[in-house]
Amino acid sequence: MELVKNGHACVTLVSRGLRILIDPGAFTPDVPRLLAEADTVLVTHSHIDHFDVEALTTALDARPELPLFGPSDVVDALAGTASAANGHVTQVDGGETFDVLGATVRAVGGEHASIHAGIAVPYNVGYVIDGLVYHPGDALRVPPVPVHTLLVPVSGPWTKVGDAIDFIDAVDPEQTVQIHDAMLSEVGVRSTTMFLGESGLTGRPMVVLGTGESLDVTAGRR
Repeated sequence: MELVKNGHACVTLVSRGLRILIDPGAFTPDVPRLLAEADTVLVTHSHIDHFDVEALTTALDARPELPLFGPSDVVDALAGTASAANGHVTQVDGGETFDVLGATVRAVGGEHASIHAGIAVPYNVGYVIDGLVYHPGDALRVPPVPVHTLLVPVSGPWTKVGDAIDFIDAVDPEQTVQIHDAMLSEVGVRSTTMFLGESGLTGRPMVVLGTGESLDVTAGRR
């Protein structure tokens, strides 16, 4: 399985020639192209940096056969699309397991991480794909299964380095990949890698991918 970083929190997983697109949001470059190339779409939650509703509405009208999975507010926002009319927009809740393009996906659900007591947050669904990759969305929930490659959110109004360290320790992956990083400068990227990488406090390698760069997540699997 190949992991492609598309920018911010958006990634594509490529397996058996099929492309699973996760969290095509407004902070991601060239979302229309990514949607045109995708074979299915997973959305973790409804915040704009993970869910570009205009681009997705256009794509799901142009491709009524394109499947999309996401929490209830995402599904509601796309209810008028041609894909939804064809039964291809599916609500996902935490604890469910389902098949996507021959891959087994386990949903890890719960509330989005707290930003502030005065700010309401949406329901968030993380996805473990084939036990290889875990995209947690904007929540640091530990999945009930082992994970090879953990995608770690490293910047944003709800993030904290100490929480990320604890999250990595609790999940205990073989490697991590930095995501949710659109707000970081080059210095910020180096700083978070210093804390969260193998030479920092987690003892596990952290891979930093630029936009369009990829990683074989099956290489060196235990």
